[in-house]
Amino acid sequence: MTIETTQHIASITLDESSIKRRTNELEHERRVAMNDLIEWNYFAIKDAQGPYHITLGTADNRIVIAAASKTLTYSPLTFAIPMAPFRGVIRDYFLICESYFEAVKTGNLPRIEAIDMSRRGLHNEGSELLSTLLSDKVTMDNETSRRLFTLICVLHLK
Repeated sequence: MTIETTQHIASITLDESSIKRRTNELEHERRVAMNDLIEWNYFAIKDAQGPYHITLGTADNRIVIAAASKTLTYSPLTFAIPMAPFRGVIRDYFLICESYFEAVKTGNLPRIEAIDMSRRGLHNEGSELLSTLLSDKVTMDNETSRRLFTLICVLHLK
């Protein structure tokens, strides 16, 4: 899909030093989120123009988003938001994901669907929290927020 606005993420990099370990399932989630995010997103930084080149990482119990673009010529604009508000949602999200991956192995469709509904609810909660914490600096659509939340989960797994 072609993006007609400059207010989007053109590329995203995860700070690999923030990632300690990955399961095959988590690596798959990371790849899908990154590919989908680049395919279509709306991401607008107040008082800046995209497209943006984003680096997502963690430092000092904070989520760090560094954004570079042609209009941010001197240095990337960096946003750091506390990890603490996400901890419970991320913990619950990983627990439900483990249950989901186990259910997929057994092929129990009603159980898979029930767990997936819970997983989506937690994912929505995390993405809404992200949008809220960045709302004074960044405007993004729901799907962009969801994909960024997935990537934050990847970074959070220690």
